[in-house]
Amino acid sequence: MDYFNYKGKNLYAEEVPVSRIAKEVGTPVYIYSKRTLNRHLAAYGDAFASVPHLICYSVKANSNLSVLSTFVKGGSGFDIVSGGELFRALKAGGDPKKIVFSGVGKRDDEIEYALNAGILLFNVESGDELRAINRIAKRLKKKAPVSIRINPDVDPKTHPYISTGLKKNKFGIETKEAFKEYINAKAKLKNIELLGVDCHIGSQLTEIGPFVDAVRKIKRFIKRLRKEGIDIKYLDLGGGLGIRYDTEEPPHPTEYAEAIIEETKGLDVTLIFEPGRSMAGNAGILVTSVTYTKKGSKKNFVIVDAAMNDLTRPALYGAYHAIEPVRMPPVSSGGELVKADIVGPICETGDFLGQDIRIPPVKNGDLLAVKSAGAYGFTMASNYNSRPRSAEVMADGKEFKIIRKREEYKDLIRGEKIVK
Repeated sequence: MDYFNYKGKNLYAEEVPVSRIAKEVGTPVYIYSKRTLNRHLAAYGDAFASVPHLICYSVKANSNLSVLSTFVKGGSGFDIVSGGELFRALKAGGDPKKIVFSGVGKRDDEIEYALNAGILLFNVESGDELRAINRIAKRLKKKAPVSIRINPDVDPKTHPYISTGLKKNKFGIETKEAFKEYINAKAKLKNIELLGVDCHIGSQLTEIGPFVDAVRKIKRFIKRLRKEGIDIKYLDLGGGLGIRYDTEEPPHPTEYAEAIIEETKGLDVTLIFEPGRSMAGNAGILVTSVTYTKKGSKKNFVIVDAAMNDLTRPALYGAYHAIEPVRMPPVSSGGELVKADIVGPICETGDFLGQDIRIPPVKNGDLLAVKSAGAYGFTMASNYNSRPRSAEVMADGKEFKIIRKREEYKDLIRGEKIVK
């Protein structure tokens, strides 16, 4: 559930008319709902309240400081994949002991930064990385808390670009090799503290079955480790729960929790979850203005001021986002829908926000809302075609605040210089 709803003919973000935000801030603009963010975090917390657990919001989904701060105030930790995300998490007030560091390519300086910050766990993705962490921890005279990410070879039945739990994916270590790494680390890597097992099989999952399959494999793995004297305290099951973009019917966190709690009964671990999309996705919209309309012999086009640099998911994944008018036309206009491609001004045929979208007729200056844009929207934005990135706004009840100002042309060349 989200708090973007029509009141009469007008779309609101909580109690704020979206048209008011667009008028005062301009377009394109990302608008987030604080009430929705809090609701989604609470849904996970309530679902797992009966067992030891830690919710670590996945920063890569939406890394704005105000979004992160909202989650900190709700008790969330963070899943990070870079030193920059660690910097953001700490700036937002995050507790280092609620931070897990994932990702396949951690640099030495990032590892050192995380060790000095005192994070909860490194989710290690290769033997080379494990030995690098040990080397750096030794130099710093520290013990590095570690989970090894195992690859359970479970098909998440999602887009191949966001599938992470198959043998052909770059993430994690296959179970047989991971077991060897645990045994070797226990015997030889004196600056490694083996505390957990990590597993993340993919994103935008709409079925519980793949999660359950993965947990069953991990349970057997943990029992083998304990027989070798390795006391596993944490089981990190990653994120991946999907959201509704179109007709999907993803399970509610409560349904997900019931299955996971049942499968991990008696395992005596603290469960860690890394939701991102399911926390932020439907908590945000991208609002854009119609610049021109154009009729072709085979296609109708609505040209808007947002583009693939603002929201790259449709171009990158062929992803669907519902697109709706910010103000519904009056019934007297006929009420017929037209089919059109919603496209941006970038010089790429792939620059579209939606294809064959059915919307009411629009004209220059009308506002459109691209739904479910709170995750992997602004965080994947770029300055392609030298386009300044959009503003970000947080709606909170009857008020809203700009939480990231719109870039200006001078921001595009910051750090550059002309060599003579």
